[in-house]
Amino acid sequence: MNISSLQEARYAYVPKLPGMLRNGISEICVKEGAATGSVADQEKIKALFPMTYGKPEVTFEKGQNTAAAKKQVIGVILSGGQAPGGHNVICGLYDALKASDKNNVLLGFKGGPSGLIEDDFIEFDDAYINAYRNTGGFDIIGSGRTKLETEEQFQVVTEVAKKHGLNAIVIIGGDDSNTNAAVLAEYMAAHGTGVQVIGCPKTIDGDLKNDDIEASFGFDTATKTYSELIGNIERDANSAKKYWHFVKVMGRSASHVALECALKTQPNICLIGEEIAAKEMSLSQIAGYIADSVEKRAADGNNFGVAIIPEGIVEFVPEFGRLIREINDLLAGENTEKFNALPDWTAKCEFIRNGLTENSFKVFEVLPFAIQQQLFLERDPHGNVQVSLIESEKLFSEMVKAELAKRKAAGTYKGKFSAQHHFFGYEGRCAFPSNFDADYCYALGYNAFMLIQYGYTGYLSKISNISKPADQWIAGGMPITKMMNMERRNGKDKPVIRKALVELDGKPFTYFAANRDKWAVETCYVFPGAIQYYGPASVCDITTETLKLEKM
Repeated sequence: MNISSLQEARYAYVPKLPGMLRNGISEICVKEGAATGSVADQEKIKALFPMTYGKPEVTFEKGQNTAAAKKQVIGVILSGGQAPGGHNVICGLYDALKASDKNNVLLGFKGGPSGLIEDDFIEFDDAYINAYRNTGGFDIIGSGRTKLETEEQFQVVTEVAKKHGLNAIVIIGGDDSNTNAAVLAEYMAAHGTGVQVIGCPKTIDGDLKNDDIEASFGFDTATKTYSELIGNIERDANSAKKYWHFVKVMGRSASHVALECALKTQPNICLIGEEIAAKEMSLSQIAGYIADSVEKRAADGNNFGVAIIPEGIVEFVPEFGRLIREINDLLAGENTEKFNALPDWTAKCEFIRNGLTENSFKVFEVLPFAIQQQLFLERDPHGNVQVSLIESEKLFSEMVKAELAKRKAAGTYKGKFSAQHHFFGYEGRCAFPSNFDADYCYALGYNAFMLIQYGYTGYLSKISNISKPADQWIAGGMPITKMMNMERRNGKDKPVIRKALVELDGKPFTYFAANRDKWAVETCYVFPGAIQYYGPASVCDITTETLKLEKM
């Protein structure tokens, strides 16, 4: 098998640890802080988590390790979508486990949470772990999206844990996965199983963060990967000078990825879903905003540009959300069969006109024909519109094209408009982790073992001060319940980790807002280039623009 020199070199990279974790397991002590409460709905969350609620935040420091010595058998799973650095979380956990006692055991359960239920696992050894150090992907044990949330599932997991003598389970995942970790931790504690549960914060979308969790792992690498590609497109646009490129990037529930890529590359346009929702902007207003940039640039002879669009942008548009809800209601029950039986699109359009409110039909009318059909012809098994499949980059380029045609007819626009479309998603999920993510993830895994050794459960592995060099990072943990609130999910109130949206009064967005008018008209592109792994720290260990601005 041929292995690239970069891949071989990355195997040998030694991740940097926070200062207090470099002292050796025997010289790491723990300091407890004040008791915690949930971010909202305190009484309800407390009632649901009586065994694990209100626990203190903890920090690890240099000092005598006072944890009781015992053999540790730990299980680990990867949950949800891939994010660069997941392998290093497992490597850090493994190394700390073996540094404590070479007889300790780490079991990797395959395919995500279902691996725990099906008892499908592998026992890690040095050779197996070494083949995945500092690499991207989740292929070390695979991942899955099964949720651990029913009594029956918890009973099965308890039996599997008992069979293997597990002391702890580490769940590496996003907000839903770590919500499940909190629920599992509560179950294990309430039933006296002795099994601890620790979570690690993962998601390239960047929406698993707060005052304690400064960043989720994978966000750094993914945004650097997308920004390299966007920078390449900007360079091409500035060379060919004849295309507007509409680039969709990951981020269905929040616009952190789009904002970070904009801060890195300074495109002409970047839509932020949270702002669109706050201003209650319509689809036509958004198209007009983009068209303004196209028109102004064309007046300077620049018939090219770059626009970044978050994956979930249409879900932030209030009128579009109402349209989707009405379509879902319209096609409920027997109406789906009636609609499908109509002979042609003209008849279907009349059915739609009669079934929607006047305002929603007006929204429907302005949509490009392909999107209109997509809304009604590509539905899930329950008859609902599959919003995630809507090609928003094409939606807006077509709407901008139509708006520009009106302006040309009115004599206000005399340029040329030709669009290219891109979607950057999978390209960033399994990239070789940046040095930052390699270090951060290794520290998260190493730190997870320390939480286990000191007996904590229902905690999230926490590495803070991460805008500084790694030797200044601070290791510790926080109760997962601190991040939780109650939300309505599928008709029921459920405890969940609150998603972090782009804060419109936060420093990253305000910096972007202060500069975007200039970027919209002038060509201010920045070309980040490929992720650098070897060289000066000022180039190789840089963090995200978002984190730098937040910690200014």
